[in-house]
Amino acid sequence: MGVMTKEKIEELAAELSKKADLTEKQGEALIADLLVESEKAARSLDDKVSAAVRSTLEKMEMATTRDVTALEERIARIEQRLASDDSGTVSK
Repeated sequence: MGVMTKEKIEELAAELSKKADLTEKQGEALIADLLVESEKAARSLDDKVSAAVRSTLEKMEMATTRDVTALEERIARIEQRLASDDSGTVSK
């Protein structure tokens, strides 16, 4: 089942309830089941898209936010060492 809005699920359930001659309680149960399945499908789609994006970014060898943050921290440490060194040379 694809991702559906609550309204579409309710419409589908109402139509199926009429055709299958379901009771009101059965119709409500059908709506609840369809909503759960739709939510599962949405999460699954989101997971697949996220995995595809991560894979593509890895293949492109793009820096992640974590990579950039680590470099910024490293630069800040180097700048602090340079500022504290009176002679202007980097100490090891």
